[in-house]
Amino acid sequence: MASLLRSLCLFFLLSSLHPHMQFLTAQAASPSIEQMINDAVELWDVPGISVGIIHDGSVLYSDGAGTMEAGTDKVPDGNTKYAIASNTKAFLSAAVAMLIEDGKLGWSDPVQQYLPGFAMYDPCVSEMVMIEDLLCHRAGLGTYSGDVIWYKSELPASEVVKRIKYVPQAYDFRAGYGYSNLMFITAGEVIRAVTGKAWDQYLEKKVFDPLGMSQTVTSTNKLPAMTNVATPHKPVDGQHVAIPWVNWDNMGAAGGIISCTDDMLKWLGMQLNQGIHGTDTLFSRQSQINMWTLHNVRTVSDGASRVFRDRNFNGYGLGWGIADYAGRKIVSHGGGYDGMYSRVVMVPSENLGIVILTNGMTGIATPLSYQLIDHILGLEAIDWHRQYKGFSERNEKNRDARIEKIMEARKEDTSPCCPASAFTGTYADPMYGEIEVREESGKLRLIFTHAPDLNATLTHWHYNTYAIEWDEVHAWFGFGTVQFLTDNNGKPVELQFDVPNEDIFFDEIHAVRKD
Repeated sequence: MASLLRSLCLFFLLSSLHPHMQFLTAQAASPSIEQMINDAVELWDVPGISVGIIHDGSVLYSDGAGTMEAGTDKVPDGNTKYAIASNTKAFLSAAVAMLIEDGKLGWSDPVQQYLPGFAMYDPCVSEMVMIEDLLCHRAGLGTYSGDVIWYKSELPASEVVKRIKYVPQAYDFRAGYGYSNLMFITAGEVIRAVTGKAWDQYLEKKVFDPLGMSQTVTSTNKLPAMTNVATPHKPVDGQHVAIPWVNWDNMGAAGGIISCTDDMLKWLGMQLNQGIHGTDTLFSRQSQINMWTLHNVRTVSDGASRVFRDRNFNGYGLGWGIADYAGRKIVSHGGGYDGMYSRVVMVPSENLGIVILTNGMTGIATPLSYQLIDHILGLEAIDWHRQYKGFSERNEKNRDARIEKIMEARKEDTSPCCPASAFTGTYADPMYGEIEVREESGKLRLIFTHAPDLNATLTHWHYNTYAIEWDEVHAWFGFGTVQFLTDNNGKPVELQFDVPNEDIFFDEIHAVRKD
C-alpha cells in the first residue's frame, strides 16, 4: 500500500535538495544474482524474499532466500506464496482492456453508465469520470484517501464504492495525482456489472487459467488449503514479528492477488510478448500501448533525473507506473500489504522482467530491482542499497518524530471533563459509518461496528483525550489517540483521531454523536 509511493516521492525530493549525493561505483568484481539477493537480504534484514527474472523469453532465475517465518529454517522458493498487493492493479487494467476489446466497455465510457449510483465529491465530476479515469489516479482524491473505509472492514466492495462520495476532494479533476485504491475497487465493480462475475472470477478464467498460474489466488480464505505460504512480518523494536494474514476481499480489485514468482513470471512473459501467450492473444498490442502510455504525468526533479540515469519522464499509465532509466522505458509497480512488500519491473526494449516478493516491511525491492537491471544489462554498478537505506532511515525517523511530538505535548495531572459514562454512545460519520464507545469493566472501549478487528481499549491521556490500545497488532499503525470534542455545554459530541501513519487516515473520520 504501499507508503511505498510516498517514500519514493520523498526520495526524489531529498535527491533534488542535496545535489552532492552521489552513487558509489562498485569496485569489486560483479557478484552473481544469488549473491546479490543474499547480500540484500542481510543488509535490509528482511525475513524472506523470492525473486523471479525472465530475460529474452527464458526464466533466468526464480528462487528465494531468508525464511518464510522468523524463527524457522523454512527457506522460500519460486513457488512460495506472498501477497502482491497493488501489483494487482495491472491485472485489473488488463481485464478492463480485454472487456473493451470484446465490445463490452469503452475507455471513455462514463462510469455511471455501468454503476448508476456512482458518485464523488461533486455531481459534475461524478458524471464525467470515465472508465480510463479509474485506472490512472487522476480523479481528484488524495493518495490513500478513504482507505480507512475498507481497511479491516466487513463492508462489501459495493458498499465501499457507495461511500466514495463522502471522501474529500484533494485537487481538481484530472489536474493532479492521488494514488487511489478506491477507484480500482470501483473498476472491479464495473467488471461485475458488465460480466455478472466478480473481478477475480473473470481474471481466473481469462488470465490465470490461460497462463497456467495455478498457484495464484485472490483471497486469504484460500490459504489454509495451500502449502508453501510465507508469513507476513511487522518490524517491532528491531525484531521481525509474525502477524496474521489480513483479509482484503473488499478491496481485492486494487490489491488482493496472492501469487509466487513462478506464476508471476508467466504473467511478465506474456506482457513482454505483447499480450501473447503461446498461440493465445490475451489482449492486443494496441491495448498494451494504451496501458503503457502516460495518462498522468508527474514532475521529474533535477535530483531524480540524476539518480535515475538522466530520467526524462515519470508518471502513471493504466495500472502501471511508467518512467525511463538509462535511455530505456521502465514499466513497473509496487505493492504494500500488511507485513509484505513487493515490486514488478519490466524493461520492454531489453525483454527483461523482474518480480520481487518479500514477507517484511523494509524497502529492499526497489533498490534490488535496479541493481539487478544494471547487472543484467551490463550497466555501471551503482550502490542503490546505500542510497535507499539512508533514505529509509530518514523516513522512519520522520514517522517516529510525529509520535514523539504527541508524547511531548502530553499534560500530566489532568482530568476529563466528564465521567466515563458521559462519553459512551454511538458516533457516526457518513463516510465511515458507526463507531460505538462503551464502558466495560470500568474502562472505555472503542467499537468499530463494521471493523471489529480495529476494536480497542481507551486509557486516559490528558483532558478529553484518550490513548488507543488496539486489541490486535496492526501493520501500518500503532500508537494513537482519540479526543472527545464537546459542545458549548461540555457535552461530548464528536470523535477526533490522531493515529500517526502514512497509509490509513483515521483523521478523515469525523464521527458525530447520534444521541
